[in-house]
Amino acid sequence: MTPIPNRLIGADRLPHLLRQMPKAELHIHIEGSLEPELMFALAQRNGLNLTYADVSTLRQAYVFNDLQDFLNIYHAGTKVLRTEQDFYDMTWAYLRRAASDHVLHAEIFVDTQTHTGHGVTTDVVINGLHRACLDAQAQLGLSASLILCFLRNLSETEAFEALEQASPHLSKLVGIGLASSELGHPPEKFARVFAKARGLGLRLVAHAGEEGPPAYIWSALDALKVERIDHGVQAVQDPALMARLSRERIPLTVCPLSNLKLRVFQDLNHHNLGQLLDAGIVATINSDDPAYFGGYINENFTQTFAALGLTASHAYQLAFNSFEASFLEARAKQAMQDKLLEFFETSE
Repeated sequence: MTPIPNRLIGADRLPHLLRQMPKAELHIHIEGSLEPELMFALAQRNGLNLTYADVSTLRQAYVFNDLQDFLNIYHAGTKVLRTEQDFYDMTWAYLRRAASDHVLHAEIFVDTQTHTGHGVTTDVVINGLHRACLDAQAQLGLSASLILCFLRNLSETEAFEALEQASPHLSKLVGIGLASSELGHPPEKFARVFAKARGLGLRLVAHAGEEGPPAYIWSALDALKVERIDHGVQAVQDPALMARLSRERIPLTVCPLSNLKLRVFQDLNHHNLGQLLDAGIVATINSDDPAYFGGYINENFTQTFAALGLTASHAYQLAFNSFEASFLEARAKQAMQDKLLEFFETSE
């Protein structure tokens, strides 16, 4: 792959290019795309009351000191999701937005344990999401896959139960992941359930190195045998780990606005995305929980590029990486990368 030279795209045209270029999104928690307006609509539809008086009051609560602060509000918001149609509507809203941001492929995290804890069955959750993914392919030309995430603050036994509950739907899942509170919950806690999922043919990813140390990234790679690291920004503290990530082309699904909102970085211009790219790591840009963190994927691109002074060459590299890092079949990856190259060539 040859990066597009900087000279071909002027700085004044860069924001437009970032918004229009084809891309994939590989780190999106579907519950984190639940906008306040839809949250209130679903609460009304299901006869539920929210703690907050209105949309404005709820948005004002989106000030977080750390990951746990966010999770407290995030999990409260998920209680409005009760029926298959609720899950469809939430997923369809995200997929329409992703298509408008020129996302060609999305790999979507879903936390079934959150919902079964509210008395909603795994069948209801997965069927609602999957139906929206099928409609997105048919109506929007956007392919989408589902990744079942285990909640790391719960036990491995509970993760096994979640995997068993999802077993009738394995054809609707592309992989499994590990999410929620990172500190104090190292990846190796889930080594056996990840081994079982691997034996079922599921692809493996895990959140590591967001707030947790580089050691968690090593554990995710060696104990869980994941193919992709979600976040991973703490890797820069460990030169040997950085060398391994680059050498083995292990992707990182970086979420800049999430990192800013959760105070992983105090300012966006201190983010290390450029350092990761310069080290030859397969880094990507994603939105994580966009309804809470102030931006979908295009906002993550435009704000991060403005803060770090990244170039059109970096944009091409990040978008190319997003397709390379996906779990698409090789032919589909190549077709999307060809669309990306064609877009840049015609943007000269």
